[in-house]
Amino acid sequence: MADEQDETEKTEDPTQKRLDEAIKRGDVVKSQEVNTWFVIGAATLALMVFSGSMGSDLATSFRGLMANAHRVPVDGGGLTRLASRLGIEVIAAVAVPFLLLMLAAIGGNMIQHRLVWSLEALTPRLSKISPMAGAKRLFSKQAIANFVKGLIKLTLMGAILSALMWPERHRLEGLVGTDPAAVMPFTKVLSLELMAAVVAVLAIIAAADYLFQYRQWYERQKMSLREMKDEYKDTEGDPKIKAKIRQLRQNRMKKRMMAAVPESTVVITNPTHFAIALKYERGMNAPLCVAKGKDLIALKMREVATEHGVPVVENPPLARTLHAVVEVDEEIPPEHYKAVAEVIGYVMKLNRAMAN
Repeated sequence: MADEQDETEKTEDPTQKRLDEAIKRGDVVKSQEVNTWFVIGAATLALMVFSGSMGSDLATSFRGLMANAHRVPVDGGGLTRLASRLGIEVIAAVAVPFLLLMLAAIGGNMIQHRLVWSLEALTPRLSKISPMAGAKRLFSKQAIANFVKGLIKLTLMGAILSALMWPERHRLEGLVGTDPAAVMPFTKVLSLELMAAVVAVLAIIAAADYLFQYRQWYERQKMSLREMKDEYKDTEGDPKIKAKIRQLRQNRMKKRMMAAVPESTVVITNPTHFAIALKYERGMNAPLCVAKGKDLIALKMREVATEHGVPVVENPPLARTLHAVVEVDEEIPPEHYKAVAEVIGYVMKLNRAMAN
């Protein structure tokens, strides 16, 4: 039962492949509070930078309209032209702040995750209209977190706005009979103070919410042991097949080396643990390793060399060193030329002595 439970429960951290697949299908970390913070921050910046010019442009347009109200045509065509002109002037006045808000909304998403093009989120699913699934979502950890987050936001915002507005209550009461031209500067300053406080509070909420959303997303991507094994097989291949292929390669290499031993010049041994077969002919740059092995393979190399009359020289230090630094079909390193030359020279003298 314990093994079966381990296979079904998602207790393992997700692999990078699993995370990349989630992002490709549109399952990304997304905090709405981060988007809200970017938009509110952009609105505050727009109010701070563009409110003067925007208000001046709109005031000029409407002042001219009020001053010449008696000349405004009241027929259908005249009213249409007037509405079009006012619409163009309003759009021109708010175009830059509106563009800033759009860029902030896009930036709020891009800072959380890269652009993802996926239609999977739009695919119809029965779970989206299932009453049971809806009830689960209603009482899920995400829903409860959103509810608690809303209460915290409401409490903090209410407390901060009350703290800022309460000292100004008497001035606010006096604005009823104040000239509108004097009201606007006071309203702008108070609005900036309120929005700056909101941005500061939302920054903390957005950071906390993003960490929570990331943790929730990461938990959703966790894998079971079975999924880990299946992914490993998909990416790395079945371990049994890989072991079989590795064994076949080793067998082919062993056969090729044993076939090369009879053609070698000398076999250097350790005396039984290591063996390395070298081949040298006139015109070669350096002796070539044609076979090497240890333990049973080394013993088999000795037997093959003896059967075919290849000299076997016991030199434990040289055998161990060459076995460690030289691969099959590679020339020996220059630092071992002298030691190998002595062995090959000894073999050549031995061959000449036997020939005589």
